[in-house]
Amino acid sequence: MIEQILPSTVAVSESFTDPAGVTLFPEEEALVARSVEKRRREFTTVRHCARLALGELGLAPAPIVSGARGAPLWPDGVVGSMTHCDGYRAAVVGRTAAFASLGVDAEPHAPLPDGVLGAIALPAERSRTVTLGAVRPAVCWDRLLFSAKEAVYKAWFPLTGQWLDFSEADIVFDPAGTFEARLLVPGPVLGGAEVRAFAGRFLVERGLVVTAISIPAVAS
Repeated sequence: MIEQILPSTVAVSESFTDPAGVTLFPEEEALVARSVEKRRREFTTVRHCARLALGELGLAPAPIVSGARGAPLWPDGVVGSMTHCDGYRAAVVGRTAAFASLGVDAEPHAPLPDGVLGAIALPAERSRTVTLGAVRPAVCWDRLLFSAKEAVYKAWFPLTGQWLDFSEADIVFDPAGTFEARLLVPGPVLGGAEVRAFAGRFLVERGLVVTAISIPAVAS
């Protein structure tokens, strides 16, 4: 499913269930040794997906542990992103020769809980969700906005190593299936130029909203 909104050179693996018999590397097991069962299932399956995706790039299975702020640490020469929510897990990876960063997120296609939109959205974004709702009323634009902001952060952090607040990116959707994330703080520098916006795509399917950002590598 998620491959529909990513370049064909990105390796993708996703699962709508938690398959039996999947195991973790000891380094990964240590990260969830005290976690509840739901968290263990999410963690295990999404890493299984990641190893399948890495296999598409010709890489052997390897542990995927967490670095700063929980960001996954990928093998040398690889960038990637993982996401999980109820009923869905996915991992996407690409070669650093082709991509500077990747960010994906999936959420249940349902309205955000009361109070969340006000906490994560800029005034202009809240206004646009109303307008978008009139154009495509079947889409939960508030949830899609949340997902897009999560994907933005996942693409941003590997490039900067810095936190990005919800209020520091302004998301503008095209109802046809794309969005632009306009950075309101100094952006990462790629190839000597500051990146001021990320381009993304979204999909609403199978009871989920899915967002993806792929940032091309810049020749040095």
